[in-house]
Amino acid sequence: MIDFTIPPEHEALRARVAAFVAGEVMPIEQALCGGHIDEEGLASVQARARALGLWTPQLPVEWGGLGAGPLAMVLVNQELGASAIAPLALNCAPPNEANMLLLLAAASPEQKERYLRPLADGRIRSCFAMTEKAAGSDLSGIRTRAVRAGAGWILDGEKWFIGGARTAGFAVVVASTNPQAPPQQGMTLFLVDTNTPGWEVVREIPSLGTHTPGGSCEVRLTGCRVPRGAVLGPEGGAMPLVQERLGQARLAHCMRWIGVCQKALDLAATRALHRETFGAPLAQHQAVQLMLADAAIDLYASRLMVLNCAWLLEQAKPHRPEIAMTKVFVSEALSRIVDRAIQIHGSLGYSGDLPLERYYRDARGARIYDGPSEVLRMSIALDVLKAAARRS
Repeated sequence: MIDFTIPPEHEALRARVAAFVAGEVMPIEQALCGGHIDEEGLASVQARARALGLWTPQLPVEWGGLGAGPLAMVLVNQELGASAIAPLALNCAPPNEANMLLLLAAASPEQKERYLRPLADGRIRSCFAMTEKAAGSDLSGIRTRAVRAGAGWILDGEKWFIGGARTAGFAVVVASTNPQAPPQQGMTLFLVDTNTPGWEVVREIPSLGTHTPGGSCEVRLTGCRVPRGAVLGPEGGAMPLVQERLGQARLAHCMRWIGVCQKALDLAATRALHRETFGAPLAQHQAVQLMLADAAIDLYASRLMVLNCAWLLEQAKPHRPEIAMTKVFVSEALSRIVDRAIQIHGSLGYSGDLPLERYYRDARGARIYDGPSEVLRMSIALDVLKAAARRS
């Protein structure tokens, strides 16, 4: 039976994170000058997070974390989501969070000490180099190649829109090691130090959303030589690891988006109570009431979908189709809720005086990265058709 009762220790953690965001993070949120995160301000709140015992909640205690599981992280991320700084402050922002969990699951002891330890400590950052301009979401189209050379490998290829690449200390690179095999058997993960000759960040790609540390970059690998020990997981075994990583990243995004949705709805409701037009508060106009109601319905459904996925993960039950459906629904609900909040605020919502303008820009990317809505719908439909075929 699914039980949505929140354990007391999870609620206590949520309350501590909420107090930290309200008291430590939001007062410096305006450091997002022009959409760029101020590194000095970020360092100060990271120090406070460490001092308050909130650092890296998603990792086990032996790796400097709090041992928070999927359900606890739902509550944590909902409090962090409305701020661009807060996930970074707790060291659980993408792409580092998903890379930490990937390393925890698949890395050798030596790889964990070399890469996971400094990443968990916040001494370095990382990136995940999978996407390519031509391939997009079609992993079978990946053209980056890794060829054996002596005691190691040589990587050649180009990667596109790699988050955090400019400031990353290392990258997890998806490359083909057997072009004749299907992607499920021919792809391998490599750990590549970004100071390796042949690794080149070509440029940061200008984009619509908030600029995060390291940007979204175009990367080129040219004769990039790595040792045998750079292989992460089994040779040819990238796809199961990639799919699990993407699933966890998608759900974490949804957790944070719920925080954005709640903040947008709170702002809209407050505006409706205090803004008067045509002799009455906006809250008394039926059109505004309908927008608030629809936003609340979207938020309620999103929250329950995310909680259900977290429950499936904690119970070690199959979860791939549920996470796909949740990512599609919550990413689209995010756009709808923020759009309604801007409409209720009128020109104030359209301005940079409120965070809604930033939320709106960030929301557009939610339906693209970590799986476009259309590709995920294809996957969901195939599951529906397979189930129907089994019944017929």
